[in-house]
Amino acid sequence: MVASPILAITAISLATAILYKCIIFPLFISPLSKIPNAHWSAPISPAWMLWRRFTSQNNRTIQDAHERLGPIVRLSPSEISINCVEDGIKTVYTGGFEKHEWYPRVFGSFGTVSMFTMTSSKAHSARKRMLSNIYSKSFLQSSPHLRLISETILFDRFLPIIQDAVASATAIEVHDINQGLTIDFVSAYLFGLTNGVNWLQDPTLRRKMLYLYQGRKPYEFYHQEVPDLLSWTKRMGIRLIPRWCDEANEVLDTWGLGLCDGAEQSLQSTDISVEPVVYKHLKQAMSKQSSKKEDFKHNPKQERLDIACELFDQLTAGFETSAVALTYLFWELSRHPELQKELRDELLTLEPKITYPQTSNSRELPQAKAIDNLPLLEAIVTETLRLHAPIPGIQPRVTPYPSCNLAGYDIPANTRVNAQAYSLHRNPDVFPDPETWQPRRWLKDANPSSDLEERKRWFWAFGSGGRMCVGSNLALQEIKLVVAAVYTNFKTSIIDDENIEAIDAYTVKPRGEKLVLKFEAV
Repeated sequence: MVASPILAITAISLATAILYKCIIFPLFISPLSKIPNAHWSAPISPAWMLWRRFTSQNNRTIQDAHERLGPIVRLSPSEISINCVEDGIKTVYTGGFEKHEWYPRVFGSFGTVSMFTMTSSKAHSARKRMLSNIYSKSFLQSSPHLRLISETILFDRFLPIIQDAVASATAIEVHDINQGLTIDFVSAYLFGLTNGVNWLQDPTLRRKMLYLYQGRKPYEFYHQEVPDLLSWTKRMGIRLIPRWCDEANEVLDTWGLGLCDGAEQSLQSTDISVEPVVYKHLKQAMSKQSSKKEDFKHNPKQERLDIACELFDQLTAGFETSAVALTYLFWELSRHPELQKELRDELLTLEPKITYPQTSNSRELPQAKAIDNLPLLEAIVTETLRLHAPIPGIQPRVTPYPSCNLAGYDIPANTRVNAQAYSLHRNPDVFPDPETWQPRRWLKDANPSSDLEERKRWFWAFGSGGRMCVGSNLALQEIKLVVAAVYTNFKTSIIDDENIEAIDAYTVKPRGEKLVLKFEAV
């Protein structure tokens, strides 16, 4: 009986502590309590936001919250979203806030992390220094390897497919083809043209591998947002992620390692059709960095996995995003035949012209710099990446100790802060009528310079700051070349664009996973 008052006091104290920590503090005392709530439950529970993400409604949910509440919103007890440049993405992403554990939970592979998934800015910077030169615009535009890759993939693989369809009056499902095209490009630059894949000419393998790769995507939520739940259910023998996902991962890992091993065999080659540019550069840089360490002891097995992780990430991210961009660009141009003609007139100013079938034995392409400098092509690509950003989803960071200021609010340390291209690209004050595709909004001759500068500040298809996409120059050069080759020689029209709208996800694709176009020679 003596213990009863003690137990009662203990229970009351515990209940009071829980009440304070879980309700009173987050609702009324926390600095985050001053930030507008995306949902009434946001200060006390992440459940509402987790449910929106589980049901694939993240991007539109956050966009709706910003439209209602302004440039900063609270999504859960310790998570906020920002949608502004000053005191927003400029502070967080240019300021070098560390990445959230959200990244390695799902994007890591081979038991290690890539440059993209490293949470530490210091580790990221060291890896980026190894790769930034071979992904710079000047290097890519003058690269003999990339020139040969471009000629081979365009003239031997891609354009013949279109020409055959034109000759037989057959429509083409371009999203499927685009994925083969972009992975052929990226893999050839990473591993060498000889060692890269040829999915364009092997549709059976292409569709098998894409099925394995894309099929795992719906289950990424568990790793990213509720890893503890995943661990608990696994210990209880409950599988939230089906076993076939593990089997798919094993196939993809074996494939990725095989590409690296093939490049390793070609490491000493200086033949531009064989030399694995990125693989060779990365391996040499990693070996040089490791040898400088006092406790250096060469571990070839770990080095193999580190390289495989890095290059698998660059391969998959590079092909998937560029393919989506090309699909939506073809779709928009197919809806605007008058703009196709205007673009073609611009493309015909290139020397030499990218004509197909070729009228001579020459396979010479115009200089990459000349293609890059075409203003209408630049505007079309940029506007497509704005409205149809391949990665429109959140980019989580962690606020530093002891606090920081964002959008006029004091934010405590260890708060998860996100921004997303989906919302930044839909600010009507910067992009009037933001849901419409208007390439001319990017043309110098049609807009005040101040408007263009402001739009560039809000353009976020590749992120910003030190951790922006390292492959952006490669993606843009590849996309512009493909568009130039297609619309110099053909015009396109829509046969079937059912469910062309993008899924709501971190990386998007058409909901119907298809776009069927008719190509006609011009």
